[in-house]
Amino acid sequence: MLGAFANAFRTPDLRKKLLFVLLIVAVFRLGSQIPAPGVNTGVVQACFNASKDDGIYSLINLFSGGALLQLTIFALGIMPYITASIILQLLVVVIPRLETLKKEGQSGQAKITQYTRYVTLALAILQATGIVALARSGNLLPGCDGILYEDNFKTAAIMVVTMTAGTAVIMWLGELVTDRGIGNGMSILIFTQVVATFPIALWNVRKEQGLIVFAGVIIVGLVVVAGVIFIEQAQRRIPVQYARRMVGRKMFGGSSTYIPLKVNQAGVIPVIFASSLLYLPAMAVQFNTGSTNPVLTWVNAHLVRGDHPIYMALYFLLIIFFTYFYVAITFNPQEVADNMKQYGGFIPGIRAGKPTEEYLNYVLSRITLPGALYLGLIALIPLIALVLVNANQNFPFGGTSLLIMVSVALDTVKQIESQLQQRNYEGFLR
Repeated sequence: MLGAFANAFRTPDLRKKLLFVLLIVAVFRLGSQIPAPGVNTGVVQACFNASKDDGIYSLINLFSGGALLQLTIFALGIMPYITASIILQLLVVVIPRLETLKKEGQSGQAKITQYTRYVTLALAILQATGIVALARSGNLLPGCDGILYEDNFKTAAIMVVTMTAGTAVIMWLGELVTDRGIGNGMSILIFTQVVATFPIALWNVRKEQGLIVFAGVIIVGLVVVAGVIFIEQAQRRIPVQYARRMVGRKMFGGSSTYIPLKVNQAGVIPVIFASSLLYLPAMAVQFNTGSTNPVLTWVNAHLVRGDHPIYMALYFLLIIFFTYFYVAITFNPQEVADNMKQYGGFIPGIRAGKPTEEYLNYVLSRITLPGALYLGLIALIPLIALVLVNANQNFPFGGTSLLIMVSVALDTVKQIESQLQQRNYEGFLR
């Protein structure tokens, strides 16, 4: 492992790429600590420490590395881009024009990326306006007033513009990493923000629960990480053979390959969908504080805190539903079967065309179930920890944070390995 790192830094062009990524990460983290104009940092820090266990904004605060509730220039983090990317992925299935662009290759993908940027900026304006409005009204951090030095329209407008510009800078930094560094830039920035909250969450467990519980959390965490790595790497390989065919004077085909169907085909997206949906009732309760409405009273009792069994059951079921939903819209068995038939490919023992489509549907439905159960169980780990050891909802080993850390780390290591192997070096994983 250490030898692989040494080989990576010994190669001049690879060393430049790694140092460039580290530089961008440092700039990104610096921007996450600089407060937006007009923010009273002393009051914000005091209120943040008093309400850090509040779970209403924990997903957005996770993707901003703790910058959201401190109202920094990068307070929105990468969340607007993630939301915009998910929206465009869903619209590609619904809008024929976008589906046509997707099939056009690199030029069409560049157009979709441009649309993603526009949607990101629009969402950033909406989110920044909502956060600033909550800060002015004192509802951003419960029971905390005086966050802004001057509560007027000019200050609010400057803060909205600053946070929106921060989101645009984050997009630019991510694209720089993708073009001139190693790995997917946006994924690495998400990884950076998630990892930034990891040591604090571990230290909170050590401080609040003691050394024995802390050691137990570390041991359980290492086991969970090993299990996540195993599942993330697991896949069902469907063999595909291509018949020989003559094109002009050349013979093509006759090769064997496979279709890799991952157990976790949907990634972390179902967890994000389910978390976002469950934050809506919590926000409705917060905006109607003091209401005697029986529906809001029931929601406040059962769907706000993560330690309630109804909350856990609903969260688990939503993750399973969104896993099937997302896999259904991102993997099209009919399109795969048609492409195989067009190029002379077939699955051994399965006829081309409709039988191949039905077989792929059958395998995909069977393999999606364990993937959905796996995502649901991993997402419930922080909530179970909340009940067992009274840890806060940012419990490190579980949920969205762990899935993101493992998947991005594995993808980045694979890309470094591929570049090392091009230069006859051994990779990280043997």
